Amino acid sequence: MQLAKILVVDDEPDLQELIRQKFRNKIKANEYEFHFAENGAEALEKIANDGTIDLILTDINMPVMDGLTLLSKINELNNKLLKSVIVSAYGDMENIRTAMNRGAYDFITKPIDLKDLEITIEKSLKDIELYKQALASHNKLITLQKELDIATVIQTSILPRTFPPFPDRKEFDIFAKMSPAKEVGGDLYDFFLIDKYRLGVVIGDVAGKGIAAALLMAVCKTLLKATAYKGMPADNILSEVNNILVDESPSNMFVTVFYGVLDTRSGAFEYSNGGHNSPYLISTDGKVNPLAEIGGMLLGAMKDIEYESTVIMIKPGESLFFNTDGVTEAFNKEKEEFQEARLSQILENKNDSSADELVQQVFENVQTFADGVEQSDDITCLAIKYLKN
Repeated sequence: MQLAKILVVDDEPDLQELIRQKFRNKIKANEYEFHFAENGAEALEKIANDGTIDLILTDINMPVMDGLTLLSKINELNNKLLKSVIVSAYGDMENIRTAMNRGAYDFITKPIDLKDLEITIEKSLKDIELYKQALASHNKLITLQKELDIATVIQTSILPRTFPPFPDRKEFDIFAKMSPAKEVGGDLYDFFLIDKYRLGVVIGDVAGKGIAAALLMAVCKTLLKATAYKGMPADNILSEVNNILVDESPSNMFVTVFYGVLDTRSGAFEYSNGGHNSPYLISTDGKVNPLAEIGGMLLGAMKDIEYESTVIMIKPGESLFFNTDGVTEAFNKEKEEFQEARLSQILENKNDSSADELVQQVFENVQTFADGVEQSDDITCLAIKYLKN
């Protein structure tokens, strides 16, 4: 584990020894390195002298410069990797709200519960690391713009390629496949266990193709995964990622995203759709129906967009099929489109098919339909079959 530097800003002298005792094992293992400041002014000086500090844990009420003023000063630094956790008196919601509005990442209350402090620090550092990975992917793809072969390897390596991805999990079957129209593409997909029981799934499509689209795809995928680990509702996930993309992505580049979470215990599927194609639900009787278009507009176009989410129940034996518009907008020699009606017809009566079989059958049908016509858009399909009885 990489060394994490944590700056604790508090004027209580006993807190330093308390923290050193609580985290002595991680300090000894060179996982955590704590620095201390007694007020906001001293903290700013330490931040200026050490650009490698990862996390700031700050009290609100301090002499010289209080915690709220410190948060405003940190926000002016425009360092998106530097996260702050505020410490406030229990029930002091006014200061907590002010702190969050000034850029605090999280908060804990006094008297400090050391176990809660440990969980908050671990969660914050994990999200910081994931965000660092997103920025690393961003910078790496910019550097390799002219190296398309290398860029192809990088892009495919950040998409899940090992199936079955969770061989010990018997509650669901999942499979995905992407075929880019160029050396690198703008489609994205991902799936990951948020916790022991909940499976997150993402599919998206960047407006455009080539290096620029692949760059935005990599950033969007990593941001979605990092944000999803917070465990927030699906609509809040899309809202937060949308705001980041508006600030970080190139102008006139947007991405449609569908994000959902399957509770493997009950079959409850919560989702929010950011302008993407609606997935299909394949019932146990073979009938196929698209999910209701609940969500909002595509991501990256405008800040502070409100998204909606909903929950449906997936029965054992039912499947969800996701795709990008490269499937339905594939052309044949007569310049006819594949269209949604043809896709829906292919999925009908496939209730006994595995996730792998669903995806492969659609790819084969698109290839047969195109009959050698050059692929004009990235094609991505993902399927989940719920198996829990």
